[in-house]
Amino acid sequence: MKINFKVIAIEVGDLLKWDTSINEINRIAGALFKFRCEPFQNDSITSSRAKTIYDWILTLAKQEMNSDERNILLINFCRKVAPEGYRPRIEKILSDNGLPLSIINKENHELFFSRNFHEAVVQNSRRLFIQGNYFHAVFEAAKIYNKVVKEKSKTNKNGQDLMLDVWGWEKGVLKRTPCQTETDKNVQDGIKFLSAGLMRAIRNPTSHEPAIDWPISRQDCLDILSFISFLFRQFDESVYFKQ
Repeated sequence: MKINFKVIAIEVGDLLKWDTSINEINRIAGALFKFRCEPFQNDSITSSRAKTIYDWILTLAKQEMNSDERNILLINFCRKVAPEGYRPRIEKILSDNGLPLSIINKENHELFFSRNFHEAVVQNSRRLFIQGNYFHAVFEAAKIYNKVVKEKSKTNKNGQDLMLDVWGWEKGVLKRTPCQTETDKNVQDGIKFLSAGLMRAIRNPTSHEPAIDWPISRQDCLDILSFISFLFRQFDESVYFKQ
């Protein structure tokens, strides 16, 4: 399927015409491209922001360069001018108009597997992260952590209340350490507060807020998934202990 740069330029411009500025579009283009923007006639485009995106993409399309290099530049430009919550729609426009998903997803695939995430994170977040859906990749990982902790501790509590109840060194039923020395107790309470913080700062906002209003960047997503992987590995080493 041939890449339809014109349709991509129109649809991306129309999607972003209220959510970016001309200065920002030109700043990103100037950082990515080694050519000047040319004007292209299109009387149906009335937004100056949409027209700026349209002109940059069509200028890119006419450059003499390797097709893979052009495709990667197109992907990077569209991703960078779009607010984080628009990433899935941007990539759908690209794939619907001839850009192979393998090219779009290759970089994310390599980044994801370079982190050596816990198996549960891989199972629940891999596809979402590779697609660029970082908000939901984080939400699913936090959600499954809540689920396994709840099941192992045999309680009906959820979220922050669950973590504060089951991980405590004194009365909690999930023990990562013997809880005998001061260090044991500190580590145990540390896992409790880290787990409660995950629920308060990550699971709750992603559960209650729209993705477009609570954007998560690719870098933040990777770091959060690494943090959740750490908690999963502590969980794997824990034992159920009912006093």
